Amino acid sequence: MSSSVEVLVGRVGKPHGIRGDVTVDVRTDEPDRRFAPGARLRVEAPRGTTAPVAELEVASTKWHQGVLLVRFTGVADRTQAEALRGLLMHVTLDEDEQPEDPEEFYDHQLVGLAVHDLAGERIGEVTQVLHGAAQDILGVRTPDGRDALVPFVAALVPEVDLAAGRVVVADRPGLVAPFPDEDEA
Repeated sequence: MSSSVEVLVGRVGKPHGIRGDVTVDVRTDEPDRRFAPGARLRVEAPRGTTAPVAELEVASTKWHQGVLLVRFTGVADRTQAEALRGLLMHVTLDEDEQPEDPEEFYDHQLVGLAVHDLAGERIGEVTQVLHGAAQDILGVRTPDGRDALVPFVAALVPEVDLAAGRVVVADRPGLVAPFPDEDEA
């Protein structure tokens, strides 16, 4: 029996036009899949606010100058669209569901994996995945309790082996391992 995991797929942006369309700050590598017409998204309000709805259903989508525009069922005008601004949208996945691209991973698949260096020595564990504007970053806790941040790029993370429960990091002094002079301090 598989359990489910909730993942963030986007944030509602500003209204676009007068018919209820909104821009979406996409937070998924599979926007055409997650925002397909009929998709139901659980919403979460930003801190300190209350969501006007618990769920949104995608009525239609289109790309406009590189921005995803979405119209939700029941949102018919700009005023209703404005009320949705800032809402975070989530989907529920089966824990064993995989992204369509074999080079992509969901956060819950990475958190908890052992981190090894190129020589095979265990140097930590993935504790979080941070999503930056330029790239994702792996939060790594070392065996001595330090926290390190590793850009999740092929040059620094050449291997992710979910079956073996590990990622390989091309470690450098100051990345995960401390600088040599920090060991003495």
